[in-house]
Amino acid sequence: MTSLAPLDLAALLCSRVCHDVISPVGAIVNGLEVLEGEQDEEMRAVAMELIKKSALSASARLQFCRLAFGAAGSFGASIDTADAEKAARDIFATDRTSLHWTGARRLASRNSVKLLLNLCLIANSSVPRGGVIRVDFSDGEGAITMRVEAKGTNARLSHAAADILANPIPTEAIDGHSIQLYFTTLLARECQAALNVSTAQDAVTLTAFPAPAAAETQ
Repeated sequence: MTSLAPLDLAALLCSRVCHDVISPVGAIVNGLEVLEGEQDEEMRAVAMELIKKSALSASARLQFCRLAFGAAGSFGASIDTADAEKAARDIFATDRTSLHWTGARRLASRNSVKLLLNLCLIANSSVPRGGVIRVDFSDGEGAITMRVEAKGTNARLSHAAADILANPIPTEAIDGHSIQLYFTTLLARECQAALNVSTAQDAVTLTAFPAPAAAETQ
């Protein structure tokens, strides 16, 4: 598998995080500008509501990115899956999308949690009009099996995205749009997991399970 230079991987992931956070931060700036020059109390109240919602959104996105991309906790430490569930609920549970998270609360390896949250991101991107995201995971002989299903009108995963998950793309094709998919494949490899994508009418299902070679060694 072609690998991406560490500095390029770090730069592209940083760009992805900035892309996720810049919108709510920009909205906060706009709200502050309105407060600075607006005397009408009704307009000031609208601006304050915008600032509040945008600040909460920025905080939720940063916390999610910290768990999904960053080094949350000390190296080698396990992460409470309840923290991952909360991070996912804070950014996915909107008026258009509902999140159903099952699986008993447990401590899991950091990379397993990162892989699960990245699968959630991919699932969410497959239902741009909103829908239902179901997350399930279970233990099996020391390895966690994950299943993330997205259902919604015209739910779909592009052929390019499915190809990346199945066969990591050449280095020159990796950019800010595909870096999260590529990063997901790296996490799966670190977790000794195989990825699978299945589609049906208005549904996309992503699974991660112990790779055959890893299962044979257990």
